[in-house]
Amino acid sequence: MDSLRELFKIGNGPSSSHTMGPERAAKKFKAENPNAAKFKVELYGSLAATGKGHLTDWIIIETLKPHATEIIWKPEVVHEYHTNAMKFFALDGEENVISDWLVFSVGGGTIMEEGKARQGASKVYLLKTMEQIMEWCKKGRKEMWQYVDESEGESIWQYLETIWEAMEQCIQTGLTKTGMLPGSLNYPRKAQSFYRKTRKDDSKNVFGGKIFAYTLAVSEENAAGGTVVTAPTCGASGVIPGLLYALKEEYNLPKDEVLKGLAVAGLIGNLIKENATISGAEGGCQAEVGSACAMAAGMAAFLLGGSVDQIEYAAEMALEHHLGLTCDPVGGYVQVPCIERNAAAAVRALDAVNYSLYTDGKHMVSFDQVVITMKETGMDLKCEYKETSLGGLAKSKY
Repeated sequence: MDSLRELFKIGNGPSSSHTMGPERAAKKFKAENPNAAKFKVELYGSLAATGKGHLTDWIIIETLKPHATEIIWKPEVVHEYHTNAMKFFALDGEENVISDWLVFSVGGGTIMEEGKARQGASKVYLLKTMEQIMEWCKKGRKEMWQYVDESEGESIWQYLETIWEAMEQCIQTGLTKTGMLPGSLNYPRKAQSFYRKTRKDDSKNVFGGKIFAYTLAVSEENAAGGTVVTAPTCGASGVIPGLLYALKEEYNLPKDEVLKGLAVAGLIGNLIKENATISGAEGGCQAEVGSACAMAAGMAAFLLGGSVDQIEYAAEMALEHHLGLTCDPVGGYVQVPCIERNAAAAVRALDAVNYSLYTDGKHMVSFDQVVITMKETGMDLKCEYKETSLGGLAKSKY
């Protein structure tokens, strides 16, 4: 498995696969073709189907400036390797192709070429299943974050601190904003109003209200193209910071505990990325928000004193109850149902934790099994329900 540096990335929303991935690809192709007079880019599959709402064309054109760039949309062309495909062409002054490159945005901002193994190439983590990691922990009487420390080295903690600072900043920025989000949906920001209501809420529901407010703050920033952290994607970027910020506030968590929690979350996300997918275009929203919910649940179970078994159970339960969740963004925007879905997943993660902590951690379906099931379910989903905006809620009139 790759480093957590390849899972948690800081960048601009609204989509890690449709915005961050194409931006990375465009930067690379531009650097390799300094003598090009202009560029042409063909977008395929899901990348073309929802690219307008996800700002794919805009980010590619901006990245390839000052050269002129022509965008060609081909949603009907679907590559077997991954549906999020794009082909860059470098042209000379007479419109002759001097270079071309087919590349895929496979989720979380990661780009890959056809034929390359989808599993992490850097081999930072030698253990590739939750079962193996749990056995490592129990044998050495260690915690999951210690496996991250042993695999990544001491430098990972400075990186995770930077990631947490970016998450905090995103929440704080999002709470200051009001008005409508960009696009034709006229969708209003709600984070600030939610947060204000928590100030006068003295009931037991106030903690949940804060989780909602903080999660909405991030998801709304993402929808507006603001700076977020892929956790594991932009579309699911609100779940982990929303819950973690509320837990830090509620329990006065020290920074080292917060970072250990992030490490546990990242390890869980890495397992899903390695053995299934975190791409909504490939696996539906179960791969994005479902994965984020599992990561958040494992993280919170650790922070609230759960055993290795209880952490695994919480993560498994969180992902299990997102199986089959479709990716059907209305109008191609990362707004409806995406924003509310992040908020709901953040509290669902905590519900999974509370449930698991009442048990001894023993249960029937393992985390590894549910990850494989999620992958198989994603393969079985019709393309209309995998970030094409052709089915499900995306057919709603607005």
